[in-house]
Amino acid sequence: MKPVWKRKLVGGMCGEWDVSIRRACRAFLCDTSTYHYKSRRSGQAELELRIKEICQTQVRYGYRRVLVLLRRDGLPVNVKRVYRIYREMGLQLRHSE
Repeated sequence: MKPVWKRKLVGGMCGEWDVSIRRACRAFLCDTSTYHYKSRRSGQAELELRIKEICQTQVRYGYRRVLVLLRRDGLPVNVKRVYRIYREMGLQLRHSE
């Protein structure tokens, strides 16, 4: 189970059953540090918009080609980040038959 879901379960249990965070974490076999974790990832809305624009105009481009275009635009992005966003947005290389 992903940590995000564990946090939601613990938060829901604390709210509905009025138990402590420590007790709820113990019930779901999750560390309290997982519950208190705050992501430090910066906003990526601009990058998502640019990827979406590229994929709408160039239907046959995969994430690697999108990465090349992003780097040409001057955005300092990593392959893994582009692939993750590409996959999260549900984009795929369309195969013509």
